[in-house]
Amino acid sequence: MGKLDGFAKLTFAEVTPSVTAGSAVWHRPPEVRLERVQADGYLRVLRPDGLAPLAAPWPVARFHDEVVVEIKMAGDHVDIVELQRALLRRQARQVERVEEREPPWMGEEPLWVVAPHLPSWLHTVRALKRFAPGCYRVGSSPFQFLWIAANELPLRDELVPFLTARSGKALDDFARWVAPRRDVEWVISMLEYLPMSLKTREDLLRRFARVDDPEIEARRQWILQALLADSPEVREQLIEQGIERGIETGQLTEARALLRRVLARRGFAPTAAMETRIDACSELGTLHRWLDQAMTAASVEDVLA
Repeated sequence: MGKLDGFAKLTFAEVTPSVTAGSAVWHRPPEVRLERVQADGYLRVLRPDGLAPLAAPWPVARFHDEVVVEIKMAGDHVDIVELQRALLRRQARQVERVEEREPPWMGEEPLWVVAPHLPSWLHTVRALKRFAPGCYRVGSSPFQFLWIAANELPLRDELVPFLTARSGKALDDFARWVAPRRDVEWVISMLEYLPMSLKTREDLLRRFARVDDPEIEARRQWILQALLADSPEVREQLIEQGIERGIETGQLTEARALLRRVLARRGFAPTAAMETRIDACSELGTLHRWLDQAMTAASVEDVLA
């Protein structure tokens, strides 16, 4: 077959220009760069009926035993090149399925592309039909081809795998919504990997304040220590912040003690509410101002004015 194939190629190369009067020529194709002809993953459908009541796109997978899924996260390129490579990876899986059976499999492998949004350029090269929030059929294709825009999907528990591809404010909304619904390990991973805003990340981190349950607290401490062990730069930063905070705390304690000493020397007796106010003050400048006023004020009320 090798010689026959070679003869056919040679004939195309030598004869085509003459028989077409130069209208067509034969070129030896360059090798296609295929660093990774492997899809992000496959959805194997085990119980089709179980997908029927779920939010789209799940129900449309009922009619297949497998779906190729390509995931484009926030910041990933979503252009025509990536689309063509996704189609190539789908075709590679199609060939695998045909070759692994006897008689050969005669079906068509579906493709779902999950991305933050639907790119505007896709309208110019493909026919699109929206059939549910965030779910679009891409035509024309001999196989099921869906584009799933995660930013447009509703916040539903069964859609969490798709919602992780959100970006911008839609990602922040998802993170705040999903945090109480998932276990602490998953939320920690989400905070580590997903590019949400700093404000949202800080708000969610407050969920990991110390708790009374010793088992939960031990697990929380283990997770935080593991994360710090993998991030020496963050650990050093926290140490430096801790030292600075310790210095500041010491200065506040010293300023409060000195203020009380001056008040006592002048014969002033602060009420319980005044003592609470002094303890609650965390601004060194305010404590210094009260200390200056304590030297000459006529009452504690004037000191804390």
